[in-house]
Amino acid sequence: MHYLLDACALLVICNGEPEAQKVLDLFKQAKTGSIRLSLSIIQLLEVYYDRIYIAGEEEARTIIESILAEPITIIEHISYPVMFEAGRFKTSYSMSIADAIAAGISKNLGTTLVTKDEEFKMAEKDGELSLLWLK
Repeated sequence: MHYLLDACALLVICNGEPEAQKVLDLFKQAKTGSIRLSLSIIQLLEVYYDRIYIAGEEEARTIIESILAEPITIIEHISYPVMFEAGRFKTSYSMSIADAIAAGISKNLGTTLVTKDEEFKMAEKDGELSLLWLK
């Protein structure tokens, strides 16, 4: 199984939210090789700037380093097929551009998107995305 993490999947850990254990369990499974985890650099950016606002740049960098130490593949570039999917998600579902990129990557790679963001709900309902809800 291959999962793509949305930024909020990492922020639940940073914020100590109840859903954090679900994400930590995914990390454990990835360490054993039973699942694959990926994350777009765009979602990593979302975590970084959120943490700058909350705790300052030094702590934000420390958090990013800890994420990079986990068994997560970072997707640093998007392909043209992902760009086209993201554009379609952006216009069809009125998502933020970061969420549209995550949706485009998830659809293109055939992953399950890990999120608690309601912006993805209609795309899931329409059969566009497979989601693991953090609720």
